[in-house]
Amino acid sequence: MGVEIGLYGLLLLLVLLALRVPVALSLILVSLGGASLMFGTDTAISLLAAKPYEFVAKWTLSAVPMFLLMGFVCYHSGLTSGLFNAAKVVFRWLPGGLAISSIFASSGFAAVCGSSVACAAAMGRIAIPEMVRSGYKPSFACGTIAAGGTIGALIPPSILMIVYGVFAQVSITQVFLGGITIGLLTAVSYSLIVLAVSWLRPDIAPRKAEDVSHYSVARALIEIWPVIVLGVLVFGGLFSGLFTATEAGAVGAMGSILISLALRRLDMPKAKKAFLETLSTTASLMIIGIGASMFTVFLSLSGVAAYISTAVTGWSLSYLELMLIVVLIYLLLGLFMEPFGAMLVTLPIFLPVFELYDLSLIWFGVLLVKLLEIGMITPPVGMNIFVIRSVASEYASLMDIFRGVAIFLIADLAVVALVILFPEIVMFLGGS
Repeated sequence: MGVEIGLYGLLLLLVLLALRVPVALSLILVSLGGASLMFGTDTAISLLAAKPYEFVAKWTLSAVPMFLLMGFVCYHSGLTSGLFNAAKVVFRWLPGGLAISSIFASSGFAAVCGSSVACAAAMGRIAIPEMVRSGYKPSFACGTIAAGGTIGALIPPSILMIVYGVFAQVSITQVFLGGITIGLLTAVSYSLIVLAVSWLRPDIAPRKAEDVSHYSVARALIEIWPVIVLGVLVFGGLFSGLFTATEAGAVGAMGSILISLALRRLDMPKAKKAFLETLSTTASLMIIGIGASMFTVFLSLSGVAAYISTAVTGWSLSYLELMLIVVLIYLLLGLFMEPFGAMLVTLPIFLPVFELYDLSLIWFGVLLVKLLEIGMITPPVGMNIFVIRSVASEYASLMDIFRGVAIFLIADLAVVALVILFPEIVMFLGGS
């Protein structure tokens, strides 16, 4: 009986999500309803009373608002504004140099941000107008920035990776290390796409090298020294073992505030925006996490998690067959769900399966974030596309941006295939 209720609960959850009911509300309603049917209303209410505290009381989760605050302070105080110019100095000699510069500038912004949406918004405002002035087709310029923004959730500090580490009970530092390799691999793959387009279609991305002779290396370093200092401070301490992920977040947040104040770039209105955005984003993530935590308990008590694991084992799927199913599921979910919702809805089902197959949960976490970020640039709910549309509406329509980003999906799928075929790419730094 319990398994039947659990399976009907899963079906109801899919229906609610298809009807655009908020993810957190869908998870909580299904969990409460299922628990009430199995154990009575009192037990279900007890679950609702206990789970929110149990989830938010996890000490590791305090890293989420800290890293978010660091990113929002850097964004609003303009500490990252020089990244694009610095990248131009390095990549000026390449065909399509401006587009490649924007991709690697996004990677640099990711190191102090952790959000692909914020990354796309920041780079979009800076890079798109300059790319269009330099002869890039507007749709391709917008597509480049939308795709580059996804690197924001791959290179640490990634909020998605922190939440995954808490749910999967694995080392966040190791997931971060794995994220560095896949983030850089993604940046390189996007750059190869730009090089190919500039070579084959110079009317879309100019072959000529960009003229930045007026911009010196010394000036570039002066403009980005705050980001370099923060990166060394946070990641040097984190990966050397001096800080935990939580402590690194706190050090990064305080460091960004102090540097912004020292440079007189942070006033009260900007600080207010940074704190309010941190609070609202943290609150939305926590309520989804609470719902996912309740849903995990519901699936466990109903026996569905064990039932699905046993069924998958009985199917005798090979490694590649299992991964094909996982990739297809997340690509489909990415069409209509935002990353946090898709991750937290599916983890209670997939984690036991991966443990049965004796696959590294560190590796899976990094691959999962990559798959979720592909959903940020696929229609109809690709959030990065809508962000770019809002900051560059004068240059391209929504459909133009979707067309411009489509070619980068080839690179994304190639990276996913490489990570599946050669897990060492992630485990090289992440370890097991």
